[in-house]
Amino acid sequence: MTAAPDPADARGRAFATHVLPEVEVLLRVATTLTAQPADAEDLVQETLLRAYRSVDRFDGRHPRAWLLTIMRRAEINRHRRRRPNLLDDPDADLDRLSSTGSAGSAEEVVVGEAFDEVVDSALSGLPDKHRQVVQLVDIDGLTYAEAARLLDVPEGTVMSRLHRARKRIRARLVAAGLAPKRGVM
Repeated sequence: MTAAPDPADARGRAFATHVLPEVEVLLRVATTLTAQPADAEDLVQETLLRAYRSVDRFDGRHPRAWLLTIMRRAEINRHRRRRPNLLDDPDADLDRLSSTGSAGSAEEVVVGEAFDEVVDSALSGLPDKHRQVVQLVDIDGLTYAEAARLLDVPEGTVMSRLHRARKRIRARLVAAGLAPKRGVM
C-alpha cells in the first residue's frame, strides 16, 4: 500500500517556491512601512506566518503581489492593536551606506556628503505619503503597480506622489547649489 501524500509536505514545497524568494523584498518594504528594524522583522514574520497558513489556497500567480497584500493587511491590523509611535525618528528608514568604495578627491567627498545631507533632509521633510512612495519605488525598486497595491491606492496616485516628491527634492538640491536649474536659458 502507498501512503497518502502529506499535505504539510506540499505546503512546505509551495512555501519554498512562492514565498522564500520574496523574503528580501518583504524585509525592505517592511522597513519602509515601520521605520524600525525590530518592527519590520515582526511584520515580515507575521506575513510569513500568514502566507504559510494560506499557501495551499494560493494559485501561484504573482507571489510578490499576494505577499505584499498580506503584509499590508498585517500592518493595518498592527496599527489597530496599538497606537502609532509619534516619536519615531524620520531618518531611521534612511539606511545610507556611510563608506565609499573608492576614494575620490576632497571636493568629490565634500560635495557627495553635502548632496547626501540635502537629499536626506529633503526626504525627511516630505509628508509620509510622499516619503513612502519614494522609498518603495526609488529606493526599494518596486514598480508603480506593486507600490500601489501595497499602499492600497491607484497607480496614478503613486505616480503623482512620486512626481511631487521628486520635484521637492530637486528644488532643495537646486537651492543648495547641487543641481542645475531646469528651464533656464
